[in-house]
Amino acid sequence: MPPPLPRLRSRSLRSRLVLTTSALLVAVGLVIGVVTTVALYASLMGRVDTQLEQTVTRSQRFVGDPDRGFDGGFDGDVYRPPPTAAQDACAAGTTPSFIGPGQGDGTLYARFAGGQLVTGQSGVYDDGNSTAGAPCVKELTTAQARVLEDVTDGQELRVELPGLGDYRVVGTALDDGSLQVSGVPLAEVDRTMLTVVGVEAAVVLGGVALAAVAGSVLVRRDLLPLQRVAATAARVSELELDRGEVDLTLRVPDADTDEATEVGKVGLALNRLLDNVGSALEARHGSEQRVRQFVADASHELRTPLAAIRGYSELTRRSAEPVPDDVRHALGRVESEAVRMTGLVEDLLLLARLDSGRPLEREPVDLTMTVLDAVSDARVAGRDHTWRLELPEEAVEVVGDPGRLHQVLANLLANARTHTPPGTTVTVALTREGDQVHVEVVDDGPGIPAELQPRVFERFARGDSSRSRAAGSTGLGLAIVQAVVTSHHGSVTVHSRPGRTAFRVSLPAA
Repeated sequence: MPPPLPRLRSRSLRSRLVLTTSALLVAVGLVIGVVTTVALYASLMGRVDTQLEQTVTRSQRFVGDPDRGFDGGFDGDVYRPPPTAAQDACAAGTTPSFIGPGQGDGTLYARFAGGQLVTGQSGVYDDGNSTAGAPCVKELTTAQARVLEDVTDGQELRVELPGLGDYRVVGTALDDGSLQVSGVPLAEVDRTMLTVVGVEAAVVLGGVALAAVAGSVLVRRDLLPLQRVAATAARVSELELDRGEVDLTLRVPDADTDEATEVGKVGLALNRLLDNVGSALEARHGSEQRVRQFVADASHELRTPLAAIRGYSELTRRSAEPVPDDVRHALGRVESEAVRMTGLVEDLLLLARLDSGRPLEREPVDLTMTVLDAVSDARVAGRDHTWRLELPEEAVEVVGDPGRLHQVLANLLANARTHTPPGTTVTVALTREGDQVHVEVVDDGPGIPAELQPRVFERFARGDSSRSRAAGSTGLGLAIVQAVVTSHHGSVTVHSRPGRTAFRVSLPAA
């Protein structure tokens, strides 16, 4: 089964316009050519029929007196030699004409009596073998006579005679009961029609080719405004519109926003759309700024009372005065929750600073030592887990904020420790590939639910019961990881399935 042809709709607008126009031109050319050819053929056949009528009339004048006109002398203005001279004037293979002068070259006469061809009064006029004004004929062959013997009285038809080609013939009944078949050749008509069809085909094909080339150039020129509109839309699509302040100043040029044209309407509509989007982005950015400022201010203001709460609870716990056990337990819970709230406030304040674009420290960081320290801390905090390290032989360095990079690793390891059951193996691998450094934290725990993976780096994202929250996660750890890594011009990804969860951090190498 042949492959399906590509649909026209999948082509560019320029190609579709050129192809459609070319197809219409071909159709118009075919219609004109067919009409012209039919009209010319009808005209030529009309002339042939007129010639055939004259041939029939001429043959009837000489029927019954085959030697008429061959006794020498003038017939009108034409001199006709006597029969003997006429016989001598005809070349070998031909005989003197049994019809008087005036026949066209190739004119056919065939007389049938009782269904048999009458020799001596049947043949084809041969002007090429005539000399001294003597008309000569070639006798018909048996095969040619067999084709003509089926012609009836008054019947006009086209026949093909072996060795002679196509003829237009007509049958005429004579007074003596015989049938006279007269015919004229159609070779000249066929040659003329073939020439006309060839010329028409060449003109149509050449005209369509020239029109296609010219149309392609004109359509390309006329579609340039549409291409500029598409280029503007493409540049807008490449902008990062999901975060931060967006300066959406791209617009379609005024020359391509003329409402009088279809392309201008598209350009004007795109500009209006960009105006609306720009206004919405400005409003969104202003709202985000107010929220960030509120979070930063609230976090900053909460640090002092939280510190006071922690201090007083610790002071009360260390007091020499006896404290009831229930009060001591309550103070311990107050202190632990104050510590937890302090961590949450610090995380919120860090995210607010990163969102505001506050620059981080930029200095060489030995990432190998940072990974060693982070894993050592994780071993102490998670003794019920198995911790493994895969480090390269040479030290790996990056440029960034050492404290924040350590926090990235600490958060990833805490995430693996917190959300996996005891006995889980956590592997930390550090590799360098070209100008990129990769840190992978892989665990063989239950994995992250598929519906949670697309938003695992969102703030306050929570897993379901398959990932324990016994440690009291705030839901900001992975959000901080992404924010810090992005501030270092890096990226972080996650791939998870039951039995394997891998977080991969990629940073530019020093």
